[in-house]
Amino acid sequence: MPFLLYSPVGARRRRPWGVVLALLPFLLLAPQPAEAKLPFIGDLFRAQPKPKVQGPSAPEIEGSTPEAEFQELLKSGDLRTLNLACQEAASFDFVTRLRLLQQRLLTVAPPPQPFPVVLMNANALLSCRAPDAALDVLNRFGPAPGAEREQWLVQRWRAAQAGLHHALAARLLEQLTAADPDRLETLALPIRVNEDGTVVTRPALDLYVEHLLVLERRQEAAALLLAGRRPGQVAAERLSQAVALLEHLPLAERDQLMERALDQAAAAQSWGLAIALLEQQRILIESETPGAVAERSRARLMRLSQRLDDAYSAWAITREDSEQSARADALQQQLRSPRDPGGHAAPQP
Repeated sequence: MPFLLYSPVGARRRRPWGVVLALLPFLLLAPQPAEAKLPFIGDLFRAQPKPKVQGPSAPEIEGSTPEAEFQELLKSGDLRTLNLACQEAASFDFVTRLRLLQQRLLTVAPPPQPFPVVLMNANALLSCRAPDAALDVLNRFGPAPGAEREQWLVQRWRAAQAGLHHALAARLLEQLTAADPDRLETLALPIRVNEDGTVVTRPALDLYVEHLLVLERRQEAAALLLAGRRPGQVAAERLSQAVALLEHLPLAERDQLMERALDQAAAAQSWGLAIALLEQQRILIESETPGAVAERSRARLMRLSQRLDDAYSAWAITREDSEQSARADALQQQLRSPRDPGGHAAPQP
């Protein structure tokens, strides 16, 4: 029976078995493609190259944990020591150590864990610059309503803020306060821990405004700023920011808001802020009314600047002289009361 072969172009040819058998030795001896060659049997027993040994996790810097001690801590450290190691690695910007610590913190306390452990784990991940991982750990726990839930929401907000998840951060603040301006005003949220261990906080209202602005919710942010109740410099700064956001509000109403801001800056003796507010008021009036010159703001700016220069210099000299205490008090009062006769905000004849 003839054997069936195909030519390169697909034409069918019939070859007798004898021809095939005659060609078989040549087919077997023909060179094969390199990738089809089998390895030489001796190669199977030859020593293979060893993988490169990983170097130290951080350079040796005075004040940092030695490598051997760090490796041992990575294996057997608890959440407290791992948190401290994260703080140290972050302070030295040890990127490799931070990555190793992050990986360890995701497995050191597998769920389920009691709430204090979950909080410590998330806090350590925040120290390790891993806010998204901190959110993952916090999502392992579902607290009941009450104090635990509030702590849980605050910690989730910290992680969302650190990870720049502004929509989530805004939503968490809404859950914490029901978007109530009074509650937002009184809730102080931690934003930083100083080297001496003290915690720096800010009102939730101002932090919520920042998230709203990133989300382009400008009208909501302005309304919240105007709803604030804090007096003095904080009020002046909020009113100034609200005026900048309320572009469609009539000029007269925005000018009244600027006057309120100036009153609050004066009450807090924030004269540098008062100068900035007067300049903002001048620009507002002149930009809204083509060809107009804000004479009132310009004149008040000039009087306040001159008065501050003169009064501060005189006060700095007289306050050191015990016999001129009354004079020093009078000069200090001039700095405090811009709406008194002669002050920058007093009515002009």
